Amino acid sequence: MAAYIVFTRESTHDAAELDTYMQAVGTTFEGHPVKILAAYGTQDVLEGLAPEGVVIVEFPTMADARAWYDSPPYQAVAQHRWRGASYRAVIVQGR
Repeated sequence: MAAYIVFTRESTHDAAELDTYMQAVGTTFEGHPVKILAAYGTQDVLEGLAPEGVVIVEFPTMADARAWYDSPPYQAVAQHRWRGASYRAVIVQGR
């Protein structure tokens, strides 16, 4: 059953750190069954405050999503995202 990681950027603290993350994150997907469904596209906010940006990434299973997120290559790159901005991230199982 498909699983989705939803990243929601709330606020940026260090644009240079985010740039480093953006330049390096693509290589962390190598060898993982991933599909990027949305990445910082136009938003039509229906409720609540608008986030700075949203990314939705699809994996075949929850285990595949977790394997990518927990992988050493992604965790090394994620350090730049964490230093660069406040995010929320969640894995949600599809139907």
